Amino acid sequence: MADFMLLMHGDAVRDTDPAAWDAYFAALSQSGCFDGGSSIGVGETFRRDGDAAPVSAHLEGFIRVRAADAADARRWIDSNPVYLAGGTVELRELPED
Repeated sequence: MADFMLLMHGDAVRDTDPAAWDAYFAALSQSGCFDGGSSIGVGETFRRDGDAAPVSAHLEGFIRVRAADAADARRWIDSNPVYLAGGTVELRELPED
């Protein structure tokens, strides 16, 4: 199993339904692949030498899942409330230690 992040962008064209989030998290939890997540608040960037890149304001939340591969992790995008509301969900594989 590999670890993946679903990164939700703040570009949904409709509001997300709170009930859809409840159902989504229930399905993730029941699957056994859910490994946490959260909305993302304001932040700062830091760089030792020179100016830091700006905060990625388009990211609004993340969900971590365990899956056999990217195709298996991708199945969780189709029912993601941000995706259903016309927004972007980014899939990233986390490197193994």
